[in-house]
Amino acid sequence: MMRLRIDLAYDGGGFHGWARQPGLRTVQGEMEKALHRILGVPDNDADEPLRLVVAGRTDTGVHASHQVCHLDIRPETLSCCIGHMDVPAIEALLRRLRHFLPDDIAIHAISQAPSGFDARFSALERTYVFRIADGACDPDPRLRGFVLAVDGVLDVDAMNTAAATMIGLHDFGSFATPNPGGTTIRKVASSFWRRVEPCKLNDERCSEGTTGHHTPAIESGLVCFTIVADAFAHNMVRSLVGACVQIGLGKRTLGWFADKMAHPAREGSTGPIAPQGLTLEHVAYPPDGELASRAERIRAKRILP
Repeated sequence: MMRLRIDLAYDGGGFHGWARQPGLRTVQGEMEKALHRILGVPDNDADEPLRLVVAGRTDTGVHASHQVCHLDIRPETLSCCIGHMDVPAIEALLRRLRHFLPDDIAIHAISQAPSGFDARFSALERTYVFRIADGACDPDPRLRGFVLAVDGVLDVDAMNTAAATMIGLHDFGSFATPNPGGTTIRKVASSFWRRVEPCKLNDERCSEGTTGHHTPAIESGLVCFTIVADAFAHNMVRSLVGACVQIGLGKRTLGWFADKMAHPAREGSTGPIAPQGLTLEHVAYPPDGELASRAERIRAKRILP
C-alpha cells in the first residue's frame, strides 16, 4: 500500500458533516463515491476499501477552506486512473477528482505522503475561524452561507476576556462531548476575537471629474473568532462561540463563563451556536521526521496535570 495526502476545501452548507452516514450527503461520502468510480473499485471491497482518514471531522453545515485527509491505496489501483493521459498517476487522480466531484468540493493538491504521516494523529494543530455579522455592520446577503448574523452589537472586549481564559490545557467538558473512550481535555494555543477594520480594495485615485468609489473588502466590519488547538472535541468551537456571544450581548457574565471553565459539566446552557459561521482554515504538521512520533504521542489519552 502507498499513502496519499489529499488537501481539499468545501462549502459545508450542503453536507451533513464530513463523516459517512447512510442516506445522507456528506463530504467523505462524496469523496469516496468519486474515488470508487474513478478507480473502478466496487463499494465495500474488502481488499481495497478506499476509506479516507481526515484531520478533523467537521459537523453539519461547517466549512473548510483547507482540510487534509489521507488514503491508503495499492499502486496498481492508483494507476488505473491514468487512462489516455500522459501524466503520473497522482496527477491523473487529481484531474479526475476535480472533474467528478460536485462544485461544493475543491481539491487543492494530492501528493504521496511521507513515511509516518497520519492526517489525523500527526497534526500539530488546527485553526478554526467563526465569522459573525452583528448590528454594527451592514448585512451583506452574499455572505449568508459562511457568516452568522446576530441581532445587537457585540462587546468584543468582553468576549476577548473570556477567550483569553481558554488558552492552555483545560477540560472543556462544559462546551463539548467526548468521543467514546475519549476525553474533552484539549490544549488551546491561541484564542481571540477581533472586529475586522473597514478597509477598501482600491486606492484614492479615480478618473478626472468623478467622485470615485471605494469597494469594501468583503470581511469589513465582521466580528471574527480565531482559535488554534492541538485538537477539538465534538461541538467544542461552536459551543465556545455561543457562550462568548451570550457574553458579548450582555446575556451572560464573565463570572458565569469562568465557572463553566472551572467546573466542566454539560448542563444545557452552553449548547453549540448555528454552524454556518465556522470554517476550518488550516491544519499544521511537524517536519517529516517527526510525523510518526507525533502520531504515537497524540493517540495516548490525555489527563490534566
